[in-house]
Amino acid sequence: MTSGSTWTAKQNKLFENALAMHDKDTPDRWQNLARAVGGNKSAEDVKRHYEMLVEDVNQIESGQIPLPNYRKLGGPNSKGCSTIMEEEQRLKSLRIQ
Repeated sequence: MTSGSTWTAKQNKLFENALAMHDKDTPDRWQNLARAVGGNKSAEDVKRHYEMLVEDVNQIESGQIPLPNYRKLGGPNSKGCSTIMEEEQRLKSLRIQ
């Protein structure tokens, strides 16, 4: 997924977390997401990023894009998810609408 502007890994994580808090019924959703992401992202940037994410998820779920063979991110001492597959499961639990 690419957009007209560059997104850092940190901004993507902030975006994912903000999506979990601001669902489709949240007033000023895109502005809230842009504020949460920071980095001079506009509401339009965030909305475009979201639309591209939805497109990517739809392609993955329809089998148009195969999932790569993931490797471990860190050992037992790392914080949070220890594998990308666990992170993928966490993202699947987010409702994208």
